[in-house]
Amino acid sequence: MNVHHVLQSPDEHVRFEAYLENLGYVADASEVDLVNRVLADPDLTMARSAVLRHLDRRAAGLYLGSAYEGWARAMTHATIDHPFLAQRLREWSLFRTITLKLPWQPENLLASSNWLQLKTAAGTNTEAMQILAEAGRTKRIRNAARISLNHPSES
Repeated sequence: MNVHHVLQSPDEHVRFEAYLENLGYVADASEVDLVNRVLADPDLTMARSAVLRHLDRRAAGLYLGSAYEGWARAMTHATIDHPFLAQRLREWSLFRTITLKLPWQPENLLASSNWLQLKTAAGTNTEAMQILAEAGRTKRIRNAARISLNHPSES
């Protein structure tokens, strides 16, 4: 379904599914434009949800590689007026930094969302897992980090 026609659909569920489909197949060169068009939808909550799913999907596929940084800069610019989306991108960048064992600050991890703390607790950075096992925001996060420390992944 073409995004131009999607905006005319009165059903936000139809628009949401069409946005996800279009975002899933968008060419890199058109991605920022499409994200901006989705975020112009009259149902901003639905639009942000579609873009969040897209950001998570793309970041999950890119964060370990060098293409991530340019993509994250472009998406940060596209989402600058949407604090939750911009925050998610910052957290993906912190997750990338921690996973690649680049320099990072423990206080940034401890100030992050439950989403990032849980994702990091299940990761591969022992230092981050130790910090979360001791001082993670919730009992669930602390337990997840302890489990990961006691059962390191085979990767």
